[in-house]
Amino acid sequence: MNESELTRLYGPWAVLTPGAAAELCDGLDAPWWVAGGWAIEAYAAVRREHSDIDLGVFRRDLPAILSHFTRSHHVWAAGSGTLKPITSADELPGWANQLWIRQHAGAPWLLDLQLTDDRNGDWVCRRDPSLALPLTEATWESRGIRYLKPELVLLFKAKHALPKDEADLYATMPWLDAAGRHRCADLIGRVHPNHPWLAMLA
Repeated sequence: MNESELTRLYGPWAVLTPGAAAELCDGLDAPWWVAGGWAIEAYAAVRREHSDIDLGVFRRDLPAILSHFTRSHHVWAAGSGTLKPITSADELPGWANQLWIRQHAGAPWLLDLQLTDDRNGDWVCRRDPSLALPLTEATWESRGIRYLKPELVLLFKAKHALPKDEADLYATMPWLDAAGRHRCADLIGRVHPNHPWLAMLA
């Protein structure tokens, strides 16, 4: 299901900046980080259009996340084109890998929280669960906001490789040193061995 179909079925998204997202997360007793296009924009300093904002959170922290947001917002479990409202951790369906947040039924969606597994506290890559990193190595920080590192963002984007994703690759490459390009190529190659982006990163 594409973005326009999702909007028609479930309603529009407000486009929050990382700063606005940080305000909504103020007081949340759990780590979170910006992923997706906003993480690329922060790293490459290249402005781009956004349809929403994706934040990563650890699945283990679901009780704290629900405690924080359900005071003033509605929380919906999302996954496989399906939505279900939840108020407690034991209501999370097995198919859910995201949480969508909005103030009420007539309001736009505000946050897309990506539920991330951990291994002994380390960030675990959903595309390749054999890859686990301390959160401090999987992310970087700017002005008090944590962002997923660009090579990891690009690994997620490589699956669909839409024109906007390729634009993010081109925006990022000038800022990657040789080691960074090698790491990015290695990560993508582990999951997508014949991906066309590998030639660009060589």
